[in-house]
Amino acid sequence: MRSELFSAENLEKESAQPGMRLQNSKMLKIELNGEAMARVGSMVAYQGNVQFQALGSGGLGKFLKQKLTGEGVPLMKVTGQGDVFLAELAKDVHIIDLEPGDALSINGSSVLAFDSTLQYDIRMVGGAGMASSSGLFNCVFSGYGRIAITTKGTPVVLNVDAPTYVDPQAAVCWSANLQTGYHRAEQLGLGTLLGRRTGESFTMSFAGQGFVVVQPSEEPPVLGSGQQQQEGGLLGGLLS
Repeated sequence: MRSELFSAENLEKESAQPGMRLQNSKMLKIELNGEAMARVGSMVAYQGNVQFQALGSGGLGKFLKQKLTGEGVPLMKVTGQGDVFLAELAKDVHIIDLEPGDALSINGSSVLAFDSTLQYDIRMVGGAGMASSSGLFNCVFSGYGRIAITTKGTPVVLNVDAPTYVDPQAAVCWSANLQTGYHRAEQLGLGTLLGRRTGESFTMSFAGQGFVVVQPSEEPPVLGSGQQQQEGGLLGGLLS
């Protein structure tokens, strides 16, 4: 049988070392020998002796303030020995290595998988205050290990060496040490252009030393059960 489908580019990537790696730009491969954490529903294939345990609201139980969110976190623990392939709506997949002392704040809708050696928390985004009814929480990861995130399209990584402003729906992740704030569009002169609304209700600001990753697409507003519309999509699908 012959086809370009069977070219080396599409064959399974093999490695002698366990852990996360890119199968291709849209798919993550975990060569599993132990355990990892992954987004529920992200598994597209697996080989070997692998078990999946849905954690539900217990996934971030010791950190999640359920009185604030009212929702669970759909994570699953993946354990065993084998190869696990993960993807999320054909989004681009990127791997980030965290080392001791690193801390990364991530929009929850962009989290695909991470090593169980990482510590994670849910924190209020600094400076958000009561700017909106949502977009107030983010996932903060620290420790040593790998995390795989997704973006809708090829992102830009902005070095925050000057005051930086980003649409909160396009912000994927940023250095956790950055100072953040929320500004109404009118405060930045974006409220009206030639008499027309720009469509940007709030803009996030970043200051300090670090980086922010911005995707070329805005996450749609998320509607939670019994909740108001979320503008920033922070925590996104992880809290739906």
